[in-house]
Amino acid sequence: MEDVKGRTAFITGGARGIGLGIARAFANAGVKLAIADIDSDSLAAARSDLGKLIAVETFNLDVRDREAYARVADEAEARLGPVSILCNNAGVAAATRFTYEFWDWMLGINLNGVINGIQTFLPRMIERGGGHIVNTASGAGLVAEGSSVMYSTSKFAVVGLSESLRRELEPKQIGVTVLCPGPVGTNIVANSRITQPAAQNAEEARTWEAVTEQVTDWLARGVAPDRVGEMVLAAVKANRLYVLTDRVMEKYIEARTKALLDALPPAN
Repeated sequence: MEDVKGRTAFITGGARGIGLGIARAFANAGVKLAIADIDSDSLAAARSDLGKLIAVETFNLDVRDREAYARVADEAEARLGPVSILCNNAGVAAATRFTYEFWDWMLGINLNGVINGIQTFLPRMIERGGGHIVNTASGAGLVAEGSSVMYSTSKFAVVGLSESLRRELEPKQIGVTVLCPGPVGTNIVANSRITQPAAQNAEEARTWEAVTEQVTDWLARGVAPDRVGEMVLAAVKANRLYVLTDRVMEKYIEARTKALLDALPPAN
């Protein structure tokens, strides 16, 4: 998809953070934008900002709601034309406790939200003969280092989904990219509190606040969201599978790869 000008992109979690960075890069390249998010104020701000560059439509959407997703997809295409670039970017990251409630929350957004986007738009792309899908995972989807069990589980799943989906869709002229960012200057942990299950008590709430502040400070030292957006745009144009935003995970990827190779049985 070397020429993206005039195409339409649907971006979940697109009003803030990495999603907004992707939206801005696409807008500058002449891509019409359907931006979905759960934060109405951020949607309004994104529309006001990006609407100066390109046609923009915004939609309040919880990516876990399949019926709403289908409805919003229809509305987006009616207003902007066929969606040929899908960015499954909405995600959450937060301190968690081991309960079904938290598993359902984390996987519902980080994994099922991606699946819902694919199930909604992929049949349309196949019928039209092409497109490109971008799934936002994480460096924590490549190695289990420094992230919670639930977060890493959800992101490993998105990486595996993307790798297998790319092979499946290559004959259909549909590309797949998986974005595996390291630290990026966003407020993802604070934003995740909007939908996160409530704290059990005041002590847990204080712990979560401390974690939010610590992680947000660490993320602030990372790559700017607009730079990540430029990386994603370049990957879509070149049909690249992986986008890694930095080398933070390099030694851990090397160690994991070595451990896997060392675990192979001896060659006959």
